[in-house]
Amino acid sequence: MPRVRDDIERLRGHGLTWVDYSAAVADVLAPLIPFDGYCCHTVDPGTILFTGSVNRGVGCSGSWLAHHEYVIEDVNKWSFLARSGRIAGATSIDTHGVLSRSIRHQSQEASGFGDELRVSFVVDGVYWGAAGFLRGADEPWFTEADVRTLVALAPSIGAGLRRALLARPSMPGASVDHGPGVVVFDADGRPESISGAAERWIGELVEEPPPNPPSESKTVQAVAARARAIAPGTDPLELAARARVRTRSGTWLLLYGTRLSGDAGGRTAVIIHPATPQDVAPVIALAYGLTERECHVAMQCVQGRVTKEIARELSLSPYTVQDHLKSIFDKTGVRSRGELVGQIFLDHYATRWEAPATAAPDLLVFDISPDQA
Repeated sequence: MPRVRDDIERLRGHGLTWVDYSAAVADVLAPLIPFDGYCCHTVDPGTILFTGSVNRGVGCSGSWLAHHEYVIEDVNKWSFLARSGRIAGATSIDTHGVLSRSIRHQSQEASGFGDELRVSFVVDGVYWGAAGFLRGADEPWFTEADVRTLVALAPSIGAGLRRALLARPSMPGASVDHGPGVVVFDADGRPESISGAAERWIGELVEEPPPNPPSESKTVQAVAARARAIAPGTDPLELAARARVRTRSGTWLLLYGTRLSGDAGGRTAVIIHPATPQDVAPVIALAYGLTERECHVAMQCVQGRVTKEIARELSLSPYTVQDHLKSIFDKTGVRSRGELVGQIFLDHYATRWEAPATAAPDLLVFDISPDQA
């Protein structure tokens, strides 16, 4: 176990994209916990909706995944494992040996799979992603020891996944603004229409294999499922059905779902367009492991404020601000405020950071600390 953990932690310093990182972690885990197929997903820490997906040896549609993770009840949903603090679980154990008690397994069985071992990756109380490992129907089930092993390794894997989300894009290049894209779904979640811009944006999402048709994107389907599940009038700012997503080229997108106003048919729409720096900066800061106060200080720096202004704005002493800045520099690997702005934030954005004229509502970070479980 110590050697496996060391191997995983060494991967963190290789600058891998999260797709390559997850594949490398799977290779490290395979001799310890054999499996026949796996999937790995990233999530928006504010809304816990999928933002990327990789499947190896196992496949599922976006609508199937969204339905089983965000709509119906079942054992070992990733969000439950994260919130409960259990972190990992095996279907065979949590159904007391009756796999058919899991609705999810009933579909997996048709594809020749038996037991599934699931894990959620939580770092500093924030949920960043998840993975599932499956064995063939004729293979032995996962054991309690397998679950304990994955629970022990999950913090190291999660820390690497969080950092890999900020790695250099796999397909760097000039960002092309396709304009807003729209996908419309009927009341039962079936796609009715999709714009050309939406198809082009979906083609840039990190989903392997690519969704076919594009409306089966796991990210789009997750946002749509959340929008349908929200009771009318309970989310007036429409913050719950949103996902901040980084594409293969490094562009950040905002996907949000909404019920169509005045539509008697209960249709929903998912809108896709480039995210603003205000949308994304909190995610970038969290991915570097900044504390809440450090995030506030970093945001002030990005807006061009000097130490005295930051101290006044946040009701801190200048010395405390300097202490926070030192910690921020250590965590992000920069040596100055200019590098912080240029290499950390402008590396993710071509536009200059500007404070909004009026305060915009933030996408809150999903808190899964024990007292919130």
